[in-house]
Amino acid sequence: MPSAHAPTEELLALLRGGVVKSHEVARLLDALPGADRVLAIRALGRSEQRRLYEAAGGVSRVQLVDLVPPATPDLVAVRHYGRNTLPAFTLFEKRFARPKGEDPNAPKRLAGWNFQTLSPLTGPGYFVARNDEARGEVLIDYREVPTQAPEGWPPIVSNDRGLGRFVYGNMVDTLRRVSEHVTIGSAARGGKDLGSWFVLCRES
Repeated sequence: MPSAHAPTEELLALLRGGVVKSHEVARLLDALPGADRVLAIRALGRSEQRRLYEAAGGVSRVQLVDLVPPATPDLVAVRHYGRNTLPAFTLFEKRFARPKGEDPNAPKRLAGWNFQTLSPLTGPGYFVARNDEARGEVLIDYREVPTQAPEGWPPIVSNDRGLGRFVYGNMVDTLRRVSEHVTIGSAARGGKDLGSWFVLCRES
């Protein structure tokens, strides 16, 4: 009988070998049930995430509709389960929603925030997500906060106040496509790459 950890082990092997083949990573992740997909991506450490981000560059486009599918109603949250490369509190979620008035098939922006253990201290880390059409990537911009949020989300606050400014202040993340549900991101502050990555898996 196959090991319950076989998909995770296979993904790690793909990212620890020689050249990372993006199509093989995508094929594996696309074939997994949602719960197994989350377990697999949350097993990726710093080295695997760095290699995955580098391999994903320029391969497949990611757009806002990949984060919040067109069939999702306005102001309904879509959860993306993640793991980052910080020393602690590595498991988190980014939650996205399409504001009212945006075209479901071609939105210009999404609202979002970070759900994690330290949210009560750091603030929700609100952001606006936009397509980077030239590069086929998505930018997660913490310098701007949305004007609309789904019911049940925390109050919208700026990232320039309190402890939040040390975590999210002047930050812009870049997201690249890995597979249908999975993206890989890199963090930058003030235009300078921080050498910090995170991987996300959209709920099915």
